[in-house]
Amino acid sequence: MPLAHRGGGPEPLWREVVGRRVRAVRRDRGERLADTAERAGISPQYLSEVERGRKDPSSEILAAVAGALGVSLREIVELAHADLARGAGARGPVLLAA
Repeated sequence: MPLAHRGGGPEPLWREVVGRRVRAVRRDRGERLADTAERAGISPQYLSEVERGRKDPSSEILAAVAGALGVSLREIVELAHADLARGAGARGPVLLAA
């Protein structure tokens, strides 16, 4: 059973919160997904999956994406942490494979 957070719903996954923040930073800068991915040295498909919370990027990949966006890894992490601290990003139940 997923853990509940202060908001009462299931707690969001780290990769989902980070992905939303990466997407928000990219869009705020008016960046195309393909351009950001190219500068980060990853495929646009992989970056899309990171932004949608489907992939859990390594710290190296996340640092490359942050650098491609002109922000620090610390900034991305702090934004995601702030979202988690205020309970933003709750989602539906998680089903884990047996």
